[in-house]
Amino acid sequence: MKPLIIGLVVGILLAAAPAAQAQPLAAEPTSAALDAYLGKAMDSLGLPGMSVVVTHGDKVVHAAGYGHDSAGRPVTASTPMRVASLSKSFTAMAVMTLVDDGEIALDEPLAARLPEFHLAEKITVRQLLNQTSGLSDTTADIGATRSAKSLAGYVSTLNTATLAADPGTHWEYCNVNYDVAARLVEVVTGKAFGDYLAEHVFGPLGMTGSADSDQIVKPSEGYNSLYGAWIARPELPAFLNGGGAGGVITNAADMGKWLISQTGNGKQLVTPASLKTMHTPSAVSDYGMGWGGDGDSGLLVHAGNLFTYTATEAIAPATGYGFAVMTNSAALYDDTNDVLMGLVALSRGQAPEMPGGGRQTTELVLGLVGLAAIGLGVLGILRSRRWAVRQAGSAGRRIVPRLIPLLLPVLLFVAYPDLVSYVTNGRTVTWAQLTYFAAPLSITFLIVAAAGVVIAVARLRSLVSAR
Repeated sequence: MKPLIIGLVVGILLAAAPAAQAQPLAAEPTSAALDAYLGKAMDSLGLPGMSVVVTHGDKVVHAAGYGHDSAGRPVTASTPMRVASLSKSFTAMAVMTLVDDGEIALDEPLAARLPEFHLAEKITVRQLLNQTSGLSDTTADIGATRSAKSLAGYVSTLNTATLAADPGTHWEYCNVNYDVAARLVEVVTGKAFGDYLAEHVFGPLGMTGSADSDQIVKPSEGYNSLYGAWIARPELPAFLNGGGAGGVITNAADMGKWLISQTGNGKQLVTPASLKTMHTPSAVSDYGMGWGGDGDSGLLVHAGNLFTYTATEAIAPATGYGFAVMTNSAALYDDTNDVLMGLVALSRGQAPEMPGGGRQTTELVLGLVGLAAIGLGVLGILRSRRWAVRQAGSAGRRIVPRLIPLLLPVLLFVAYPDLVSYVTNGRTVTWAQLTYFAAPLSITFLIVAAAGVVIAVARLRSLVSAR
């Protein structure tokens, strides 16, 4: 999902730490140098488990696992990891294989293929993959799509959807685009989307440990961080089986094969022109097809965030490097990008900044806010009688406004999912989701709201007694 969805909410709580200046190194990294950096990063981050791969040209420079899974087994380069929205790059590849075969045209409307989709005449295949279709979480019934049992059923839930913008004019990240693209693959080929991926993407690349369903490749439970403690939890049901937006399960060894192919080396699934099309930004965004451009770093990247797993992938077209970092955990602060940027620095002959502190600092601040709210709540109860004595002669119309500030956190908490949706540009957010990697924020918010209610009730009771 990600993007992580609470980042903007907690960002106001954090102070930016000064970044150390990268110092040049003598040579490009060896596997031993990468391993040393990753070992230190794991110690600094305190993650349960992480798997990483770095490729250069047609070779895997380093592929390894660190830490453990929820069953206590060591994480290795073969440990299954959910990669969430990294799946979109695989879905785009599946579609492009059909484009190369002449089965699909990028600029054809969807109408001839998906007549049951009422917006099909307005949207082209290219616009789906570029995320410029006009589809949006704000105009589609995302709750209904999550209850669908198949991609055919998924598309049928979109009959009430409308467009947030004219197709081709506006970029908006929306998982619906890639699940519709997966359904398109099914209709054109007559095969289940996961089967087509296995036969035409995973299979040809030798990605034997990868699938689009946890019924085929079964990862262990992932973790959430709760004020610094890692808690193993089952993943929420969305994206678990058969979709195109976030269902892929893979491992570091397989991702190495994928990254080599994506840099134009090794086994190729599509023509060079089609590969370039996937990596080329649209006319209205730096997002291509399952890959986004990062102008500052010169990388093509994509992040993936489920509720108990996090991942990021990147390729450097200028140097032929590929990188993937996957963790069996999810928290308010996403550590995978920091680790990846350290790997990028090493590939450029620079000393990496050591990641760590973002998650810990975020959750420490939230914990302190929660403790402060508890303390203020207790203090408010103890002082409620004194407050009531001071207000005893006041009219009710004057007392009520003085209690409203205490109840404001409750009103905000009731609207919590909508607030998070607003700051994440309309992405649909549910209460269940907010109990996962956002749990520290959610609990702190609840404590603040409860403290306000407790103080307000104590003051009203004391006021009644005083009169």
